[in-house]
Amino acid sequence: MPNNQFRRGELYSFITGMASTAIARRLQKNFKQEGIEITIEQWSVLYHLWKTDGISQQELCNASFRDKPSITRLVDNLEKLKLVKRFPSQTDRRSNMIMLTDAAKKLQEKTMELAAKTLNEALEGVNASDVETAKKVLQQVYDNLK
Repeated sequence: MPNNQFRRGELYSFITGMASTAIARRLQKNFKQEGIEITIEQWSVLYHLWKTDGISQQELCNASFRDKPSITRLVDNLEKLKLVKRFPSQTDRRSNMIMLTDAAKKLQEKTMELAAKTLNEALEGVNASDVETAKKVLQQVYDNLK
């Protein structure tokens, strides 16, 4: 029997969407309480740049599952905040490389601590094996649809 017999409100996308939104709101609140004035969307771009600084806007699109207009807007706003700089690619004149500024590098440790704190709040009372099961299931769902 297929695993798609759900009552209203039990769809994966609804449940994962609610959880994702709740975590994002809490993280935004935690940032604000610490005086960090960036959005969760901006933080997610910085997160990818902290992993690999100096990547193209297209690579940011791919890493963050966002479209080009969204990444352009986010990078524009991060540039205004002096957290990133655009540089022309040396190998492709049509492409810009996005580099972190020192100010963005200084934000990394504190925001990652707040992200860990937020995740701990979200997972309070959840058994570690249940977390692993959820990760496996969601990865399988993603793999099935990519």
